[in-house]
Amino acid sequence: MARACTVCAHPERAAIDRALVGGEPNRRVAARHAVSEQAIRRHRSDHLPAALADAAATEKADAGTDLLREVKALRGKAYSLLLKAEAAGDYRTALAGVREARACLELLGEVEGELDRRQTVNILVAPEWLAARAALMLALRPYPDAAVAVAASLAAIEERA
Repeated sequence: MARACTVCAHPERAAIDRALVGGEPNRRVAARHAVSEQAIRRHRSDHLPAALADAAATEKADAGTDLLREVKALRGKAYSLLLKAEAAGDYRTALAGVREARACLELLGEVEGELDRRQTVNILVAPEWLAARAALMLALRPYPDAAVAVAASLAAIEERA
């Protein structure tokens, strides 16, 4: 059975991890926290990378939450200003507010994953695919059974798409 990591179980683990991440030498960290240098070395190589990855993922999630909160705040502000301009009869400013509110909604849709602006390509209508399909069928002409099987497979693929 594997031994438990003495550094992971240490009451000052957070301070040890901070010192290691900060680049402090193993020997100095070990001496200050009364653990062996070997334990520090093992902890640094075996456990610290996983802890850092977890922390980075948490930080990224927190940053995403902050971004989402800020975009929603901008959307609320745009709506508020739009309503004020409209109430004042300032239609030019109200129209600008509509544009800003729309931009906020688009950004919110992208951040929340509801709006995907990535380009999609339909290969089935691409000239390259049509030429390749024609060349394939022409090459199979001397082999009628194979041509029928390939044509059926291609038709099934195109039907699913």
